[in-house]
Amino acid sequence: MKNKIDILFFNRQFESEPQIALIADEKPPARISHRVSSQQAALTWRINMIRIRPYKATDASTIISWSQDEKAFYQWTAGVLGNYPITEKEFGFVEDLMPFTAFDESGIVGFFTLRNPNESLDELRFGFVIINPDKRGKGYGKAMLQLGLKFVFEIYGAKRASLGVFENNLAAYYCYKAVGFKDVALDTPEKYHILGEEWLCKEMMVENI
Repeated sequence: MKNKIDILFFNRQFESEPQIALIADEKPPARISHRVSSQQAALTWRINMIRIRPYKATDASTIISWSQDEKAFYQWTAGVLGNYPITEKEFGFVEDLMPFTAFDESGIVGFFTLRNPNESLDELRFGFVIINPDKRGKGYGKAMLQLGLKFVFEIYGAKRASLGVFENNLAAYYCYKAVGFKDVALDTPEKYHILGEEWLCKEMMVENI
């Protein structure tokens, strides 16, 4: 059964755009197949109950704490937010974008931003995508991105979503592919010099068909 998406409007606004929370809401299965344990079924339902809401400044310390070493930090930020480790004040940069916090009944589980990469309103670009390390590998990243895409296409009305991911961040790359993003061939791949190495950045995009 497809997830039912409830849209709740908040009073605070992204300038002229309304802020929302999207809820991936699905009832738990009435019965559990002998092939699926009760623990697995419960986890699946919890993932379906993930929500996204407007980011709050009080979320900053928790989100920053998820980046636990230099390499992971630069894979996440490309150094845009500053040098590792950053402060909550430096993280305040994201408030100039469209920042979202993902959460479930256990608390904050993820974060991402959206922005217009150019003057056109037809594209929104994901950035600073991160999931609580304790939740990784359990479907939370995929669920959060699916809700982000719901906002991009159904609320904002963009025609496509894009993002960049470092080639050395395979876990993130395959998560993006799992929700529909595809590689975009660039004439000149974007390169970053980080930690004494040259990191190549893959461009990815998904269109609202």
